[in-house]
Amino acid sequence: MQIAKLNDYQLFENIQIKEFKLLEKQGNSNLTYLIKTQHNRYLLRKFKISLNRKREFSIQKKAFLKNIGAKPILVDEKNGLMITDYLEGRHKTKLTQQELKKVALLLKKLHKISVPKKRNSFKDNFTFKDKKVKQAFIVLDKEPKEYTLGHNDLHAKNIIFSKNFIKLIDWEYARYSDIYFDLVSIIIEYQLNRKDKNTFLKSYFGKKRINKKKIKAYTLIYKELWKLWFKKLERGEL
Repeated sequence: MQIAKLNDYQLFENIQIKEFKLLEKQGNSNLTYLIKTQHNRYLLRKFKISLNRKREFSIQKKAFLKNIGAKPILVDEKNGLMITDYLEGRHKTKLTQQELKKVALLLKKLHKISVPKKRNSFKDNFTFKDKKVKQAFIVLDKEPKEYTLGHNDLHAKNIIFSKNFIKLIDWEYARYSDIYFDLVSIIIEYQLNRKDKNTFLKSYFGKKRINKKKIKAYTLIYKELWKLWFKKLERGEL
């Protein structure tokens, strides 16, 4: 990607780009660049895998309007890139009790966003050779369905903390899915102990009953799902 190409977009017409650089920390699905102009900073993501980016852009726009995501500015499917506002902040691998409460409230806002009701149960990712995975889905089939918009990729690199906000980035896997998948993601990725786990879940559910069966089932599914994802990535199947 070159600065000259950026001038093809209306966003950068007659604007001097002061800096355009590849960021040091990169994810597995995109190459990310920082763009600096005189008055603004932007994040450019160059896609490395094929997904429905128009859907991602639409979902991120809804998240931005709820103040939980960066403002999406443009998506160019032909050239495989998306540009958003740049969020100044940092990623954290450990969360305080207060931060856990704030993340729980953030997810409650996320899970109230309305999207097309096409369920993503994650079943299509498995061949069910693993009996434990099969049993986990059998358990979930018997439990209440609590589907809404889920981010579905909530690891530390996709959550940004600043003094003024906590926001989510990289919405490429956001789908209409069970709330427990996102909750389990936080529990696993931040390696929450019993105290932290209780704080997080009680902050999310309040006095509502916590479904331990779904937590157990999605914990197994989450771990196995990402094992499969990384294997596909290594084989170049994504």
